[in-house]
Amino acid sequence: MKGIILAGGSGTRLYPITEGISKQLMPIYDKPMIFYPLATLMLAGIKDILVITTPEDQAQFKKLLKDGSEFGINLTYKEQPSPDGLAQAFIIGEEFIGDEACAMILGDNIFYGNGFNSVLENAKENAINGKATIFGNQVRDPERFGIMELDENNNVLSVEEKPENPKSNYAITGLYFYPKGVSEFAKTIKPSQRGELEITTLNDIYRMQGNLKAEILEEGFTWFDTGTFDSELDAANMIRTIENNKDKIICCPEQIAYYRGWIDKEKLQERATLLRKNNYGKYLQKLIDETK
Repeated sequence: MKGIILAGGSGTRLYPITEGISKQLMPIYDKPMIFYPLATLMLAGIKDILVITTPEDQAQFKKLLKDGSEFGINLTYKEQPSPDGLAQAFIIGEEFIGDEACAMILGDNIFYGNGFNSVLENAKENAINGKATIFGNQVRDPERFGIMELDENNNVLSVEEKPENPKSNYAITGLYFYPKGVSEFAKTIKPSQRGELEITTLNDIYRMQGNLKAEILEEGFTWFDTGTFDSELDAANMIRTIENNKDKIICCPEQIAYYRGWIDKEKLQERATLLRKNNYGKYLQKLIDETK
């Protein structure tokens, strides 16, 4: 299965900060924002990942993530010349995806909660078996998001993009799993009134076929769309609190890779040595010491 991180866009809601840097390279507490979606795809067992960036920011992403071998994965890069909609990612990534199922996550989305591994495994299995999966999370301001309407059995009745009168308060998060052939569907989408290839339209195609599943992120699960100053600060504060209370690093790509056997102790030691002057590096060293 392939994975895509969509890390394009101009980040205008975060100006003036993002006039000089991609928002996905900004820090969320102790790591770059893009580490969080990267960790999510790795938790799903996905090793082949395409990072889609703006043309001007791609060099910085390559400097940070390189070819992915530090995390035991394979990274490819493509440019999104202009932000023409989320569904465009599957057209840009058509050659990369090939004839495989594909997961896509937005580069500013952070997920954290118990049991996330099993949720991801369910979505992955759905995609391999021809079903798309979207993830719902209850929000106070549903008019700001794509929204899913559900029946009592969590079947998807409808999906809408930023509706004036939302039919539910379940926002569709920025994580999607699709079966093979998603690029062909994406190419059939016409630009919306906003001039974008809407991911909601793509989801509706699967819904009308009876091939759209919903996974609801229940109470105790946290999701952040870190596209505003407040949401970035909220996410950073939450992560700081969790890590300090539990004495751990969450959404840690190196740890995921090590536990999955994608990197060996020597590779992890290289990262621990590089980061030795802060708690992130000390945590990696602790992982090494505990497995001696």
